[in-house]
Amino acid sequence: MDRPLLGRGSARRCCSYSTLKAWLPILSWLPRYKLKWLQMDLLAGLTVGLTTVPQALAYAEVAGLPVQYGLYSAFMGGFMYTLLGTSKDVTLGPTAIMSLLCFSVVGGQPHRAVLLSLLCGLIQAVMALLRLGFLLDFISFPVIKGFTCAAAVTIGFGQVKNILGLQGVPHEFYLEVYYTFYKIPEARIGDVVLGLLCLALLVMLLFMKTSLGSDDAPTYSRVAWKVVWTVATMRNALVVMAASLVAFSWEAYGYHVFTVTGKTSQGLPPFSPPPTSDATANGTVVSFGEIVEGFGGGLAVIPLMGLLESLAIAKAFASQNDYRIDANQELLAIGVTNIMGSFVSAYPVTGSFGRTAVNSQTGVCTPAGGIITSVIVLLSLAFLMPAFYYIPKASLAAVIICAVTPMVDYRVVAKMWRIRKLDLLPFVVTFLMSFWQVQYGIMGGVAVSGALLLYNTARPQIKVSDQGVLVMELDSGLSFPATEYLSHIIHTWALQASPPRSVVLDCHHVSIIDYSVISELRDLLRQFKKREVRLVFSRLQPFVLEVLLAADLQGLMYTDSVEAALQMESGASSMTNTGDL
Repeated sequence: MDRPLLGRGSARRCCSYSTLKAWLPILSWLPRYKLKWLQMDLLAGLTVGLTTVPQALAYAEVAGLPVQYGLYSAFMGGFMYTLLGTSKDVTLGPTAIMSLLCFSVVGGQPHRAVLLSLLCGLIQAVMALLRLGFLLDFISFPVIKGFTCAAAVTIGFGQVKNILGLQGVPHEFYLEVYYTFYKIPEARIGDVVLGLLCLALLVMLLFMKTSLGSDDAPTYSRVAWKVVWTVATMRNALVVMAASLVAFSWEAYGYHVFTVTGKTSQGLPPFSPPPTSDATANGTVVSFGEIVEGFGGGLAVIPLMGLLESLAIAKAFASQNDYRIDANQELLAIGVTNIMGSFVSAYPVTGSFGRTAVNSQTGVCTPAGGIITSVIVLLSLAFLMPAFYYIPKASLAAVIICAVTPMVDYRVVAKMWRIRKLDLLPFVVTFLMSFWQVQYGIMGGVAVSGALLLYNTARPQIKVSDQGVLVMELDSGLSFPATEYLSHIIHTWALQASPPRSVVLDCHHVSIIDYSVISELRDLLRQFKKREVRLVFSRLQPFVLEVLLAADLQGLMYTDSVEAALQMESGASSMTNTGDL
């Protein structure tokens, strides 16, 4: 019996549901959600939440904002990504790099940071809807590495003043370096001791966690292994809590030994549209247009870097855990997160590698683990803000320094030197310029990478061999920047020789050709005919041959192989597929 065909209405409904699932990936896993998944998502969400809270507070310091803005930025991502994300592991929230970029653009002004989140989200969402994710491909690996290394140095050194308890140090990197060393005699002993102790504890706990996965790790019982892993994973929260208790104890006895975070706004942020204007200290109103103009190139750099960072993380963990992601859907998830985050006073966020690693290692099964993380952040905002008064800045500085240190990948320089020395140029340009202005570093690196890419396009490799006839082998496509170079090589080797020589152009690797090249080839064929020598095309790709034939070139000759062209020139045989059009 034949199966009944779906009616038009049923087919339309199926198509609509498939489209809805593509835009809302939660519909693909929620109907088959299991109790076992819930247990794992709860554990992962709790673990990541306890990691997120101290990091969010610390990253707000990097952004130059009051610490509560770190928490404001840390909870919307969990809710939005659960609905729109395609990776089970990724966690969205404040990161060291985005915090540094935010500070470089808004200079620690909260209202402008919130507006920046809205604009970045709109740009990212539009890029997703227009399928413009390919633009990220133009930011090369050396540029990314140069930027992350410079960002790690900038962020890490920027926290030295908090370890030392120094006040009045400028934020510009070069001035910051000078005044940090200049003011060392003013360092507070309490902050120095506590900061160094926090650093030592964090490094020790990190080493313990790393050693658990090594072959020569000490043998633990299953319970002991879980305890060690849990303590090491939650090291940031434990160290910050311990430092806060120490600070509270001294403050309770009236000794102000440590520089503490101080008073913060209590409670959840209001849900309201981001401000479209701002006011200076003297009351002058700054319009929306003036704010956007002040953002400058940062308005292009921050959305792109946010997308790049999150996509790299999503792809890495998708490959590691054997599933696939939808890149454009990831762009949409980040964009919507930043848009909605701006309504709760968040600054721009992206995927966090450290917290995503914790999420994956804890065994998260679905993006729902992000909801648990967000709830923990909300509970912290609602009930724990008074306790954050006693968090020493030195402890937050230690958390940041330990978080950014792995970003300094010095080994990549040696690898680039071995593989392709020219890649060091965009790396060095990005690295050095990022100390001046972060966004200028990225722009400079992209410009240098683009120039190298264009140079390779304009100067394709042409292998010339003399087999009685000159054989020139092209290693890539021919487009308009390469026409002058190709013409120069042919003139130098063949047409200007005495006597002029015939040329076989091996086009086996040529897959694209454009009008400018056709125009130049027409002139070359005329020059060869005038000197009574031949320009023969060999091993043409079907598409390229079709274009050449359509161009109606006078004197066009082509063969199926280089050998056939050489035999034709020596008179041993006639050409196959020879056209004289």
